[in-house]
Amino acid sequence: MLDDAPRHAFDASLEEVIAALPEDLHALLEEVPLIVEDEPSWSLAAGLRLDPRRVELLGLHWGVPLTRRSVDHGYRLPDQMMLFRGPIIRQVERTEGSLAGQIRITLLHEVGHHFGLDEQQLRRLGYG
Repeated sequence: MLDDAPRHAFDASLEEVIAALPEDLHALLEEVPLIVEDEPSWSLAAGLRLDPRRVELLGLHWGVPLTRRSVDHGYRLPDQMMLFRGPIIRQVERTEGSLAGQIRITLLHEVGHHFGLDEQQLRRLGYG
């Protein structure tokens, strides 16, 4: 569990990152909920077959990418994107990077998944 100061710093940086995004992405964020949690739950990690002691999950797109949708996807739960404060903050500490920069990379990584980009494509674009 994070203390209040890092949580507030993260949330303020996230608001700045979102405000700086192009208007098209603002519309997407109105349609696809962005959920921010301190850490991924053990059940979420287990469902993804990840060991949270070995892998830090910074974010997650949960849903069907736009490129894979068909009429069969009409009755499904809505997509969502998740960001995890703790892992992102620890990534910034390890790399001595910028909190806002890492939030932006992680958010755009998940947006990329929403639009159907895979991990290799995202790495080539600098969002891996």
